[in-house]
Amino acid sequence: MAAHSLHTGKFGQRIWSAQREARTFIRPWVIVPRCVVCDKKMRHFAVELGELNQALLEMGALVESSIHCSVQALVDRDERMALRVIEDERRINRMELDIDARVTRLLALNQPVAGDLRLLIMALKINTDLERMGDLASNMAVRSITLSKVPAVKALIDTPRMASLVEDMLHRSLDAFVKRDAALAAQVLPADDEVDSLRDKIYSELLEIMQENPAVVPAAIHLMFVARNLERIADHTTNIAEDVIFLVRGVDVRHHATENKA
Repeated sequence: MAAHSLHTGKFGQRIWSAQREARTFIRPWVIVPRCVVCDKKMRHFAVELGELNQALLEMGALVESSIHCSVQALVDRDERMALRVIEDERRINRMELDIDARVTRLLALNQPVAGDLRLLIMALKINTDLERMGDLASNMAVRSITLSKVPAVKALIDTPRMASLVEDMLHRSLDAFVKRDAALAAQVLPADDEVDSLRDKIYSELLEIMQENPAVVPAAIHLMFVARNLERIADHTTNIAEDVIFLVRGVDVRHHATENKA
């Protein structure tokens, strides 16, 4: 088919191709093949995905630090450290809003499919889990300040051990996300049961102490909430590990879905 043309006076002619659906006009007299524009858009999309990954990792590192410091503040009775955790929680909230905005923009402008779509959906879910962990770490920091002003109820052995296990779960979950390693993510899941067992042990010990000495009930209840918060953090970490498995394999393992199908 012959090419059509449109006269534009002294400014010359603007060329219209009979195959214009395969080309993109940027401005008069400049015609860029559609494939070039698509390649540039895809490169920009890939860069933004990389930046999103980095933002999630920075948020995860801050959350991991907050969990560690909140329990360390409890053990050392360090009010200054606890206050730093509370301040960092505000930073985590700002990170959550930033990541939400990044994902929303990428979804709106790129209309991703398949693996890219799963990644963005998982990013939103991981973002929410990390923000909740930051809230729980801040809550533990507040309780550690209260507990630092009263006599210790008991030697804190199981609580730091529980916190260390939770931190390791979070670290491995985020590492699995970076490496897109479903096998590593799967290794995180059984640790949630170990955290639950430690929580139950702490509850039992504190109940015995409260029965023997009712005067320590307020402080013991704070310690029970610390154990509860650590258990909840482990649950959120498990969510991240399950999300990584879904991202890599496209398999939903929440609520032991694979066992149910078997």
